[in-house]
Amino acid sequence: MAQKGIREYYAKNLVERKLSQLTSVAYFPPRALVTQATPLEGEWLAETKINKLVVKPDQLIGKKGKNNLMLLNASLDQARDFIKQNLGKEVTIGKTSGRLTHYLVEPFVKHEREYYVAFKQSRDFDEILYSPNGGVDIEENWESVATLRVPVLGSASIEQVKALVASAGKTSAGKTSANNASNASEVEQKIISEYINALYAVYKELEFSFLELNPFAIVDGKAIALGMVGKLDDTAGFEQVWDGMEFPAPFGRDLTSEEAFVKQLDDNSGASLKLTVLNPSGRIWPMVAGGGASVVYADTVVDLDYGKELALYGEYSGDPNEEETYQYAKTLLGLMTRTPGRKALLIGGGIANFTDVAKTFAGIIRALREHAVQLKDKKIFVRRGGPNYAEGLAKMRALGQELGIEIEVYGPETHMTAIVDKAIKW
Repeated sequence: MAQKGIREYYAKNLVERKLSQLTSVAYFPPRALVTQATPLEGEWLAETKINKLVVKPDQLIGKKGKNNLMLLNASLDQARDFIKQNLGKEVTIGKTSGRLTHYLVEPFVKHEREYYVAFKQSRDFDEILYSPNGGVDIEENWESVATLRVPVLGSASIEQVKALVASAGKTSAGKTSANNASNASEVEQKIISEYINALYAVYKELEFSFLELNPFAIVDGKAIALGMVGKLDDTAGFEQVWDGMEFPAPFGRDLTSEEAFVKQLDDNSGASLKLTVLNPSGRIWPMVAGGGASVVYADTVVDLDYGKELALYGEYSGDPNEEETYQYAKTLLGLMTRTPGRKALLIGGGIANFTDVAKTFAGIIRALREHAVQLKDKKIFVRRGGPNYAEGLAKMRALGQELGIEIEVYGPETHMTAIVDKAIKW
């Protein structure tokens, strides 16, 4: 289960497309995503009934209202001025700083009450959470949230959802909490139950791992999502059609050119290629095969009190071909050799099940040859096992002699992370 956040704009587009086929109680106002390259425009802005707008950042930022990042009940001119003043501006939220690059613009929806609903995925069940006390203070009113657990292979009936909605906002004694507003009216509860039931079906069909509507409102008999947070299980991308989907980096974490390149490699490959630069001046550079192994290597570096020198977190796995491995290694080595100094490259991994070690090493060896001069003051530690590992390790030993580079080579007889300690001591 992999969770990747998506923009609110895309989350609403996805949900609207499917939800409109399942229920008539949902309404989605038009919306626009504004960037430096895409100005605020659209025929819907000229409609006379849309005379006020909501403007908010759309880049995986939480608590936008509490951080005064939103503009509410604004005219079109006010919305454009607000975006002009703030687009590209650097802001700090908590301890994280970043630039505002994307804004979501929607009609301002006048409403009396705000509700909360969320769907969360865990190993054995889904959770449906509902509260009649939605909005910015939901965390302070968390005792008003009612929860329904649905087994991973099960389904939620409309009767179960109705019971969930009816029970929300009550104390353990069955009374309404003094800190909470009463639940919705019977008519609204019926609308909310149908809405949640349909939302859950959409959540499952589109492979969301998390979906939160905070708040949503009931206006003229329709449920309207005012705020939405979505995370998709990106491992389901092979069977889903997420048109126009992008998985943006977390707020304050702009991708480097190298990270963006590896992400593009990953997007175009059936293998897994990941790269996150942590400390470009670090002295420990892991090039690890396998997602699990990459975690183990990073943890080992930290456990040995060398976390501050860990240059990156990444992996290559899923049997990448020689060209993909070459491009990945070339990118990593370019980063590593950009500055001189005593640095260790760890070409590590567990014992592969199906990845051809000799084949992937061929791509790495190509990249090492290209960086031979820059690697003279570096040292390489290799540990690998799996199909054709002996051939791959022999080629690595021969490469060290050919290029005059220090390369220590180990097979599956050596503990997987033993080369971490050797590299640190070196």
